[in-house]
Amino acid sequence: MSGAVTAADARYPDVVRGLNPRYVANPEAVYLVDSAAEVAEVVQQAVDGRKRLTVRSGGHCLEDFVFNPDVQVVLDLSEMNQVYFDAERGAVAVEPGATLIEIYELMATAWGVTIPAGSFSSVGAGGHVAGGGYGFLSRAHGMAVDHLHAVEVVVVDARGMVATVVATREEDDPNRDLWWAHTGGGGGNFGVVTRYWFRSPDAVGNEPRAILPRPPGDLLISNVSFPWSELTRQGFTRLLKNFGAFHERHKAPDSPYLAVTGGLDLTHPSGGPIVLRTQVDGDHPDAERLLQDYLAEILEGVESGSPPRPRRTPWPEPVRRHATTNETQNDPTLRGDFKSALMRANLPDHQIDAFYRYLTRTDIDNPTIAVSFAGFGGRINAVGQNATAFPHRDCSMALLWTVLWDDPADDATYINWNREFYAAVYAETGGVPVPNAVTDGCYVNDADSDVADARFNKSSAPWHELYYKDNYPRLRQVKAKWDPRNFFRHGLSVQLP
Repeated sequence: MSGAVTAADARYPDVVRGLNPRYVANPEAVYLVDSAAEVAEVVQQAVDGRKRLTVRSGGHCLEDFVFNPDVQVVLDLSEMNQVYFDAERGAVAVEPGATLIEIYELMATAWGVTIPAGSFSSVGAGGHVAGGGYGFLSRAHGMAVDHLHAVEVVVVDARGMVATVVATREEDDPNRDLWWAHTGGGGGNFGVVTRYWFRSPDAVGNEPRAILPRPPGDLLISNVSFPWSELTRQGFTRLLKNFGAFHERHKAPDSPYLAVTGGLDLTHPSGGPIVLRTQVDGDHPDAERLLQDYLAEILEGVESGSPPRPRRTPWPEPVRRHATTNETQNDPTLRGDFKSALMRANLPDHQIDAFYRYLTRTDIDNPTIAVSFAGFGGRINAVGQNATAFPHRDCSMALLWTVLWDDPADDATYINWNREFYAAVYAETGGVPVPNAVTDGCYVNDADSDVADARFNKSSAPWHELYYKDNYPRLRQVKAKWDPRNFFRHGLSVQLP
């Protein structure tokens, strides 16, 4: 163990905050650990001392669930970052502090395999996988948790005794409910994950090169820009309608476009043009045709935007570039506010009107304002809503609102802006994307405490329905069994029955 980092240590300011500098803690100590045994030791000490403990893996929690004034002990798992083949389980083991780019690069180099997880390279596996995990390859291969074979968790029983438990997806595993809870039930709810094992459900044999999906050899990439100066309101509406219609039409697991992942970044005019980003699995025999047909459908009737010549790039270069070339996303001083939504059907006209109104407002000037649309569905929707804890298995798009700023004096301005924008889009359902025929709630990895606040969620759907839908009662049962003292908790944690 690297020991406890306290306020007397020069490292302390660096380990008491994560991605979002809005949230800084003042714990008695931060423990840097490198094994499950050390995790169990720190957890037992915190239980015995009645200390409030939270857990950091990659530090990308968007809310104050890890770093807040109440926390007394932070368990930092960043040194637990090993990725290796476990021959006994016939699975690739991933420790919680391993970042996504480390996972992708090592899996691809060592065994020529991958998992369909997120697109932000510095995210840690710990919380990301527990919330479901989706990204560039998910339309073709599903969620990260769809390939999760087992999980190792440090838990606390009703007597306050700590144990380290392995739970697998095997039907006869007495701990299977704990595995299930970590397939989309969110991080920080049931214990401390110290290891994941990945092996696809249909894998045969014990050869590491054959137990997980193969990544693309390369990707066919296209970016189309739409300058605001050339885009009319009609063109904006047509672009969103085309994008939404395509993804609704091709959300099924047998879509001929599983190799295509589309994204649409809506910006404020101060932030430059709207961008349609597309990637196609370059190994697909019809990759060029798929891209051309996709772009033709999205651009039909849109007066602005001409696609440049597509280019090829090796996997996982887009993930690496996403982290290293985006100055805004790599600025540790920028504070942020984020909101999410999942769509089952195309955007109704009133939602598109709200997007246009807010993105073209001139009373605010911030180039980081954006709403990112990501193509969803495909093989994600091949899994039943209750088979894993991740319930959003009939969706076509995932949306993420982002606004960043550097001055704490501007907190209220931009937090309120994001709240008003989001509320306007979902005004007809109480300010949040209530699960219905059009919308399907929110993504738990993009946590937003506002959805649990009656000032902002004026719908009849409680926060847990937005994140977990009908799976919440079962998650509460798992909570009662594995964390009966509610030791692991945060602002949106699963509640005891």
